[in-house]
Amino acid sequence: MIKKYLIYLFLISVNSLVFAVDRCPDTGVWLQVLGSGGPEIDDGRASSGYLVWKNGKARILVDMGGGSLLRFEQSGAQLNDLDVILLSHLHVDHSADLPYLLKASYFTGRHRDLYIYGPTGNGLMPAMTEFVQNLFGPRGAYRYLSGYLDGQDLYKLVPVDIAAKGKAYQSVLHTPDYRLSTVPVHHGPVPALAWRVDIAGYIIVFSGDMNNDNNTLMQLAKNADLLVAHHAIPEHAGRVARNLHMPPSVIGKIAHQASVKGLILSHRMKRTLGREVETKNIIANNFHGMIVFADDLQCFKLSR
Repeated sequence: MIKKYLIYLFLISVNSLVFAVDRCPDTGVWLQVLGSGGPEIDDGRASSGYLVWKNGKARILVDMGGGSLLRFEQSGAQLNDLDVILLSHLHVDHSADLPYLLKASYFTGRHRDLYIYGPTGNGLMPAMTEFVQNLFGPRGAYRYLSGYLDGQDLYKLVPVDIAAKGKAYQSVLHTPDYRLSTVPVHHGPVPALAWRVDIAGYIIVFSGDMNNDNNTLMQLAKNADLLVAHHAIPEHAGRVARNLHMPPSVIGKIAHQASVKGLILSHRMKRTLGREVETKNIIANNFHGMIVFADDLQCFKLSR
């Protein structure tokens, strides 16, 4: 394990991004992978989840699939430090741990309202606001937690719908500490968003699940320091899978066209595990920057 860690540390530090284990240090901006897997339960990975840290505080949570909140706990993050949650879409491997987070927050004494941004819905999937009502509203599956929606409990969970149709770049939130932006992406019939975080002069972009039919990710990821791209299918996947996800060649073209500095491949599944050399070679046909295959709890330092 130590030898493997040192090899990673050397390879990544030469690209001005530092790999760490389990805990992100207390200074600077860091991206942490909570869950690097998909919806499988025999791959030893939590489902999708990411944290953006600044100066020792986990400020932004992106996606929260099954197991990601256990990784949140293992990371040392504090729920009271969390400002906002961003969901790329509402598939279970990106959203299932929300009830866990809400219930757990009771034991933290949190008093600040917590905003959660997600896509609008369609006939197949609910919008973010409807999703939250279906879980926690007066007739919801977890209606005993409905006090978090009306302010009767310690704080309010505030869902916000973000348009997932069309191709428009949307500025969602601008605070003194960071700016959040998004674009709709194509994930088959499921409304989905890619997210961009501008923080302390750095840019981190999360593709979410998508196949690039919308051709919007390149604009969002322009000059990003890190692009977290979901690597759920191999290059020669079938038509159904290609309607949902992007193969390595598409990832490489987007990373090249957007001039991103580093590429993190996450949402790894059994059909892509073990194909790392093949995948890296395909991506490297277009993109010549840093390529890292994500594992749970990895931290990446933003630096130049």
